[in-house]
Amino acid sequence: MRRIAIILGTRPEIIKMSPVIRECERLCLDYFILHTGQHYSYNMDKVFFEQLELPEAKYNLDVGSGSHAEQTAKLLVGIEKILMREEPDIALVEGDTNTVLAGALAAAKLHIKVGHVEAGLRSYDRRMPEEINRVLTDHCSDYLFAPTEKAREILLGEGIPDDKIFVTGNTIVDAVYQNLNIGEKRVNPLNDLELVPKGYFLVTAHRQENVDVKGRFKSILKGLELVSEDFGLPVIYPIHPRARKMKHHFGLKANGIEFIEPLDYLSFLQLEAKAKLVLTDSGGVQEETCVLKVPCVTLRDNTERPETLAVGSNVLAGTSPEKILECTNQMLQTLRKLDQNASLNWENPFGDGRAGKRIVDILMG
Repeated sequence: MRRIAIILGTRPEIIKMSPVIRECERLCLDYFILHTGQHYSYNMDKVFFEQLELPEAKYNLDVGSGSHAEQTAKLLVGIEKILMREEPDIALVEGDTNTVLAGALAAAKLHIKVGHVEAGLRSYDRRMPEEINRVLTDHCSDYLFAPTEKAREILLGEGIPDDKIFVTGNTIVDAVYQNLNIGEKRVNPLNDLELVPKGYFLVTAHRQENVDVKGRFKSILKGLELVSEDFGLPVIYPIHPRARKMKHHFGLKANGIEFIEPLDYLSFLQLEAKAKLVLTDSGGVQEETCVLKVPCVTLRDNTERPETLAVGSNVLAGTSPEKILECTNQMLQTLRKLDQNASLNWENPFGDGRAGKRIVDILMG
């Protein structure tokens, strides 16, 4: 039986790896979880594992923040030591963070097979550190788990051999179904925030290229103000610590937006599922809203999730205030048409919710 190292370092990675972890548990496989602490210490994330009903990580590095070079170097050193000690057959990483690149690179140099969950995504914007991480990880991986046929075509176009690529669907579908069910039994954030289903807009904006640039962040907030004024509905923004820090640093103000503390994932998922529309710069949220049948407006100039644009669940607004309002109106008109004719509803392009099982079956095969 092959031994699997599951390497993760951020909450989105925990979410998307949760179906794989549950499948490893179900089959009683020989595996362990290495938590790098790229965004939060493991102590802060422990409650996250508990909420999602996942086993604890065997190792935690508590790497913390730093420049990209500093953080990636710490990750490489820490991950390499554990891989040398544990000698797994496969190292499994998910997504596009510094943890993903460091995990893949450390494993490849130790001649440990690398599996990349969510391979083949491209924004074609090299200003995004995530884009660099995606490309480099794909090109040193042995198992490339592409979520869609489009992702597979991208990988083939970059010269990656066909026999390394497996179209599995996206684990986000598994995670949404599994974790929404857990959340409905545990939390009710709408009651806490005095909101009604489909009676509010939900916002996430945290990406470096948005919140670290004063002009872009200011434009996003102005766009959200216009949405609030035009529709007269609550605009709820659980603000990421990085975004809050930069908002304060730039001295930015915004009216009509309800800034709240970051939410635990199960609460956020409930808010997301019952929002009228979501405005975001998150790739994962673009996918989740597509699965949940909630319209999405993406506050970016590009996306590595083109499938959401193709099916009509999502539209790119960039950061122009007027464009943000225009795209919000456009998506709500689409929603009204869907309400009138349910047969027009978009197809979920990310699979049937069995990606985690397929990935584990391939690794064990």
